[in-house]
Amino acid sequence: MGKKLNHVMFFFLMMFLLLAEIHATISESPSPQPQPTGNFPKYGITPGSLHPQECGPRCSVRCSKTAFKKPCMFFCQKCCAKCLCVPAGTYGNKQSCPCYNNWKTKRGGPKCP
Repeated sequence: MGKKLNHVMFFFLMMFLLLAEIHATISESPSPQPQPTGNFPKYGITPGSLHPQECGPRCSVRCSKTAFKKPCMFFCQKCCAKCLCVPAGTYGNKQSCPCYNNWKTKRGGPKCP
C-alpha cells in the first residue's frame, strides 16, 4: 500500500509542477501592442517579420557596440527566436517590436537588449 501511495503522490506532484510551468509560460507572454508609425524600414523590426535563421545577423548588428557581446547576443537571439523581430540600430527603438520590448525578467527588468 505504501509504494502505491508514493506513486500516486509522485504523479500529483508532477502534474502540479507541469501546470505551474504552463501557467508561468502563459503569464510571461506579453499582450499585443498597437504598432507605432515611424520612419524605420519594417522588414525585420516588426513582430513576426523575420525567419529564425535571420536572427543571428540582426543580433550581430544590435550587439555590435556593446562591451558585453556574449550576453547581448545570447539574449538578443533568445528574444528574436520568440518575437521574430529585432529593433533597428544598436540601442533603443524597442517600440517598433513590442514583444521584444515587453518581455521582462523575473525582477521586472528588460530581458531583451
